[in-house]
Order: sequence, then C-alpha cells, then structure tokens
Amino acid sequence: METKETEKETVDPANNLIKEEINLQLHWYLPVFFVIYFGSFLVPAIIFMMFIMLFYLPFFLEVRNFISIFTNLPSLIASLCLPLIIIVCYLIHLFFVALITRWFWGISEKRSPSKSGIIPRNIPSKTLNFYHFRSFTIKYPKNAFSRGPFPWLLKWMFNFTRTNKIGKGTVIEEQLAGDRFIEIGENSYLGTNQGITSHAVEGIFGNISFAKVKIGNNVTSAGFNCFGPGVETGNNSWWLPMTGATKYNILKGNNFYFGTPLRKIFKRRVMDYLQVTEEDLKKAEELNNILGISKSNKKNKKETSFND
Repeated sequence: METKETEKETVDPANNLIKEEINLQLHWYLPVFFVIYFGSFLVPAIIFMMFIMLFYLPFFLEVRNFISIFTNLPSLIASLCLPLIIIVCYLIHLFFVALITRWFWGISEKRSPSKSGIIPRNIPSKTLNFYHFRSFTIKYPKNAFSRGPFPWLLKWMFNFTRTNKIGKGTVIEEQLAGDRFIEIGENSYLGTNQGITSHAVEGIFGNISFAKVKIGNNVTSAGFNCFGPGVETGNNSWWLPMTGATKYNILKGNNFYFGTPLRKIFKRRVMDYLQVTEEDLKKAEELNNILGISKSNKKNKKETSFND
C-alpha cells in the first residue's frame, strides 16, 4: 500500500506552501472493488444455478402439460421455491460482501491503525494512503446494505466489518457518511439524513481532521442533524431537527440541544418550540398520573385474581 513520492508538486506563492496532487492508487482500488463485487456473487450464483439446472428446469420449465404444473407436487414446489431461493442467495451475497470487506479492513488496520489526529495532504504518508483506501473500500458495502431491501442489516454490517461499533437496540435511518470510526451506544435513535462524519477536509485539498465520533446510550437525534469529527454526546441527549455540532464538541448529555452550532435548550425554549403552555403541561402530568393509577389498579386486580 505504500507508494513512492511521485506526486506532482506545486508551490503556492501566497503562502509559500508545497501542494501535491492526491495519489489515486487505482492499482489498489480497482482490484479491491472487483474482489468484493464479483467475489460476493460467486457462491450465491453457484447455488442459484444449481437450483435452476437441477430442480427448476426439469420440474417446471420443461413440463409440457400446463395443468400438471399446478397439480404435480414437484412442479408446484419448484415454482414456489424460486422467490425463496432468490432471497436466500441475495442474503448470502450480502454476507460475503461484509466478509470480504472485513478481511480487507483488517489488513489495512494492521498496516496502519485508525487513530484521531490531523492528516496532512501535502506530505506523502502511509496514513494518508490507507485513509483513502478505507474510504473507498467501505463505499460499496454501505450502499449494498442501505440501498437494498434489507436496510436494517446495515447495523450488523458495521459491527461485523468492525468499521463502526453500534450498540443493541439502536436504530439508524438513512444517513450521510457515518461509515467508519464511529461508536454509538445502546437504545439510541438517529433519524433520517444524519450527517455523522469522523473526517473533515480543511478547505480544498487541505489537511484532514480525523477523529472518532462517540454517541452515548439513549440518544435521540431528529432528522437533518450533523455530527462533526471528534464530537462526543453523553447519555440521554435529545437533538432537535437541523442541529449541528462542530468539531470536537463534548456534550455531557441529559439535556436537549438545538441550533447550529448547537446549544442547550431550556424549558421555556422547549415550550415555545412545541407551542405548548403551562396548562398543557399540567394536563399532561395529570393524565400520566391517572394512567399510572389505572395501570397499578389493573396489576393489583390480576395479582389478587391469581392468588384466589
């Protein structure tokens, strides 16, 4: 993965800085993509063709009597099993996509582990090369899972490939970036079009700020929110829509946040945002108390009837 210093150098007369063109490393990107894409189809293609040639073709396609297709048990089973076989083969394809990605990811992490810091782009380095390599490697697996018929498997893919760490009970909607160096706790919800990124480029072809994003337990984030590199969100946090956290923000949690850049939101601000009054809050509290009393009464009745 290491490359020679063959990049073209240009000098910026204003800042007297040496700028170098990015090494595309196509000799690594293209083979990796072909191995992930075609390698993941190899086993499911064999299974599918075996089903077609050994079962579907003789018992369904080559049957000359149209009525016997619906009366003959093997023909009926062959026709009904085709959609099931397609789904199974597709799931096997996704599994091998994640498996091969995990293999490449593990090799890259052994050669150059991911760590927080600033990656200069005007200095050829192994860290920079592996940063771009991992960015390219995870693109197809993420789209294969999130754009397919089983988008809820995306969380499993991140945990299996070890690109991210996501806790149990956490729900992730369709998001931007959010494909690596992110740690999310348990029972959190991240709404649609989240922008969770562990990296940010400082201007055009500038240095790269690379830092892990940490989101705690029981964090609820509405749609169109943004988490910058190095952002840490404590437990029991609530983000209102269109809230953004700049780089390296550390939030203690147990609070509501809104705005860009984000800030705490207090009771009066929440009331104005939700357009509720003190009377509405009192009614809601009384209703919760009534519901709590009714639930406790039902529970007591069940216990007494069980004892009798």
